This record gives sequence, C-alpha cells and structure tokens, in this order.
Amino acid sequence: MTRIIAILLALSIPACGLCSDMLPAEDDVPHTTPSVSNDTDSIPLFDDAEFQEVYDPLEPVNRGIFWFNDKMYFYVLKPVARGLRYTPEPLRISIKNFFLNLQTPVRMVNAALQGKFAVAGNELTRFATNTTLGIGGMFDPAKEHFGIRMHDEDTGQTLGVYGVGPGPYLVLPFLGPSNLRDGIGKIGDTWLDLTYHIWGKDKDNYDYIGARAVESVNNLSLDKDTYEGVKRDALDPYLYLRDAYAQYRRNQIKN
Repeated sequence: MTRIIAILLALSIPACGLCSDMLPAEDDVPHTTPSVSNDTDSIPLFDDAEFQEVYDPLEPVNRGIFWFNDKMYFYVLKPVARGLRYTPEPLRISIKNFFLNLQTPVRMVNAALQGKFAVAGNELTRFATNTTLGIGGMFDPAKEHFGIRMHDEDTGQTLGVYGVGPGPYLVLPFLGPSNLRDGIGKIGDTWLDLTYHIWGKDKDNYDYIGARAVESVNNLSLDKDTYEGVKRDALDPYLYLRDAYAQYRRNQIKN
C-alpha cells in the first residue's frame, strides 16, 4: 500500500496546492494511533472480489489533463525535487512533518464526524505533543516516543461514510486523480488546514500557494521515482492510476 500512496502522491503534482491531498506514506511519517490499526497499511491495491468499473464520462478531457500533469511532473517538478535531494533527508522529513502537523484538524474533525472519537482524540494528542515537544511539528515524538500514530481521514472520506457516491472520475490540473465527491471534499479540507489560515486566509493566497508548492516538491523529493515505474510497466498509466485511485478510496471509506 505504501507504493500506491507514493504513486498517487507523485502524480498529484499540487503545484498550486489548493487543499490537503492524499497524505504521504506511513514509512516516513506517522499514520494511525496506538489503539487503532493503520488503515492504509491494510488496504489492498486491488480487491478483485469488489472491483467496480470507474464512472469516467469525461475520459477525453481527463486524459488531456493527465497529459498536462504528466509533462509538469517530468519537466518541472521532478527536476526541482531531484535538486532538493541534495539537501539532508532529515531536514526534508522535518518539513514534511511540519505540514502534516498543520493538517491535524482535517484528520481530527473528520474522524469525529465519522464517529471515530478515539482516533480524533489521538490526533489531538499528537498535535499537542508534536507542536510542543516536536518543536512546532518538525519532529514526531508522538510516534517515536509514545507510539501514537497518525490516521488518514479527510472530508471526502466523511462524505463517503455518509453515503455520498464518488460521482464521475476527475483528473484535476496540478492536483491529479480525484472524483466529484473528493473534489468537493478538498474545499472542506482546505478550510480545516492550518496552513491555509496561516498563509492564505484574508490574503492574496500567493503565500499559501507558495507554501503548498514547497510542501509538494519536498514530498516529491522523498519519493523513490514510483511514478516512473508505473510509466515504465503499465500498458496504460491513465487507466492504471484511475482504477488504483478508485479502489484506494473505496477501501479508505470502508475501513
């Protein structure tokens, strides 16, 4: 499951970063809680018994945006990310931790809305611990010293839990794989993300866009070229990532 999260993260290319996208893999940063198992680690990439055809009426348009995102990935973001790899990896992991800490309200509020109150409480504990002992979230003592791991929840999942269907599949410019439900959910995620309230709210949003661009390129610098592997091995990378995204989100909602 770590591989598919990295693939989707690499493809998302959120240079303008309008919302909290799919969170990074659990290898580098925490995921879940001591008393709750890690959702993403237990989610299979494809479950043939429950596989459903993805509703994709906008495929020609989506493929065009996919092509655009692909070029942005290879010609803009990936070269910058590779250059960033010359900086110490612990520093890049700390930057990643910092932004994940600011996104705590997204996970905490949506966990509570889904009735996962233990998860919401653990997210609050993680935030308090990492903001103080972790020096503003740069480090993750909640996981390293107390075993409190992050749990991935967002507004799109909450809508799904309450029965809202995914709607048509969408590929968003810069943001990558999504669907109508998750696209709407990204608006809620943005308002819950402290990054927006620090750099974006009541401002011209350029600072916020810059912050999200830094976050995205930094995360991409920690990726091990998994999207390149998909491009090399998949007969149709568009279909592979479309079906992978749909199955990944179904299992997140189910779990």
